Amino acid sequence: MSDALLAVVNPAAGGGRCRKLVGPALDQVRAAGIRLEVVETRAPGQATELARDAYSRGCRRFLAVGGDGTSYEIVNGLFPAAQNGDRPALAFLPLGTGNSFLRDFSDQGVEHAIQALLAQRVRPCDVLRLRHQGGVLHYINLLSLGFTADVAAMRARRFNRLGQLGYVMAVFTCLARLDRRPFPLHAEGEAEIDRRRCLFLTFNNSKFTGGTMMIAPRAEVNDGLIEYVRWGPIGRLGLIRNLPTLYDGTHINHPLASRRAVRRIDFYLDGPVDVMVDGEVLSLHCETLDVLPSALDVVV
Repeated sequence: MSDALLAVVNPAAGGGRCRKLVGPALDQVRAAGIRLEVVETRAPGQATELARDAYSRGCRRFLAVGGDGTSYEIVNGLFPAAQNGDRPALAFLPLGTGNSFLRDFSDQGVEHAIQALLAQRVRPCDVLRLRHQGGVLHYINLLSLGFTADVAAMRARRFNRLGQLGYVMAVFTCLARLDRRPFPLHAEGEAEIDRRRCLFLTFNNSKFTGGTMMIAPRAEVNDGLIEYVRWGPIGRLGLIRNLPTLYDGTHINHPLASRRAVRRIDFYLDGPVDVMVDGEVLSLHCETLDVLPSALDVVV
């Protein structure tokens, strides 16, 4: 088993920002005496293949160099194999756009991530598992449906080159089209299927999305639970007045909002819907969501 850290670099992350910054960042890590094996992705999904192959060869230590999408792909290369094998460790060099997962621990970005590597600050992290009609995926940040997924889809399809500004543009475009609709599901402990209309639903392992939106202020990455946040069918003017609360987490105090911690969600959707999972936009027919407790070590 190699003791080197496999650095999986997505040079396209952050609109190409990663390509410009990765050399000095990796040099800083090497200068601290950390051995690196560096591989670079050239297409979407390749980080998953690289991580899967490396895990099968005995690699257990990984460094995601990019954004949330890079770490998402690596996690999906490690699981489900790592569920029944040695627990892998994942460190981060946040050179992407959102870098939402790391904001649970610091807003200092690259410097915090490098210091965590040098100090070997490791903590266990849950992995959330979504089964859908096309297969299974795993994530460590959040999955969302409704307005938040609409914003992510709009950004990916129309404003992808604008970086953080793209999130703002997507928010206001989706606000103009405001679509409040039901996503039938059954949450652990509920007596009935919830078919109520809503603005959005999020199923969280960590607190932030979109870089700075604190969508799940009570989420904990190692409590063995899904932090399920629901915001009911708020009107356009009400949402505009309350948009700032999505950034400080106080939106969960709104009369139409609710949150709870559960171990399982069962979906009863009629077909595929847009979802946003760890910064990636997918169209999925969701079936069940559950937790793999402390299945991954994160270096934070």
